[in-house]
Amino acid sequence: MDSEKKPETDNTSGRKIFFLYPTVSVQNQIITELIQNEYEAYIAKDHSRLSYALKNYSDSVIYINIDEKMPSQEWEKWIGGILTVCPNLKIGIFSNNNEDEFREKFVQQNHVTCGYIFQKVDMTKAVSVVLDKMNELNIKGRRKYLRASTEREANATINIPYGGEFLHGMIKDISTVGFSCVFDQAPTLAKNSLIKGIQLKLQTNLLNVEAVVYGSRDENEQKIFVMLFTQRVDSDVRSRIKKYIQGNIQNKMDVEIN
Repeated sequence: MDSEKKPETDNTSGRKIFFLYPTVSVQNQIITELIQNEYEAYIAKDHSRLSYALKNYSDSVIYINIDEKMPSQEWEKWIGGILTVCPNLKIGIFSNNNEDEFREKFVQQNHVTCGYIFQKVDMTKAVSVVLDKMNELNIKGRRKYLRASTEREANATINIPYGGEFLHGMIKDISTVGFSCVFDQAPTLAKNSLIKGIQLKLQTNLLNVEAVVYGSRDENEQKIFVMLFTQRVDSDVRSRIKKYIQGNIQNKMDVEIN
């Protein structure tokens, strides 16, 4: 069997959205809003490396800032080449050129199906346009929440009150719904029990939360606990978790695209 990484061909876990050479405004407003809405969005800063990596993510969406790196004619060639290899890619354009003839020519000849967005427009409107298109294309698929794997990262830890002390552990993965973890010494935690005063450390973020024990399983001589946040975990904490998840998945993707 071929051991190489296979292209993504289904939408079970959602599709990826790449922003190639995005402006600061696009990063701070559009990409941030996508992450807050649980979309898997990445910043790409090398079109050559991205074109190679896209063979593994052949049903993704790419938004390209065509005002950067190359003249428009070269971008036309690049888009044509990548669509030849990955015909299921969806393309969107950002540009400061809003001339009707240029825009229409670029869209019609380059199979731009995710919109041509004038970069000097109100970014609030641009956010709405992108979100509407991602919803239309069902980019999330059946995945509702972004999840980051933190299994090998020393900067993702947990402390819970237990037996009059704090019990230390490591977070294995996390989403805005909950997390899984292992402890230095496995505690006895009953299913559905509520744990208050949990301290989560995600890099420099120290978060105080409460969660319900969803269950546990034994794996590789470890007991892994799965916990779900309660509704009392406020929106600011969830936003900080989303920001951490974005940094985590971006760092992993950077190995391939940047």
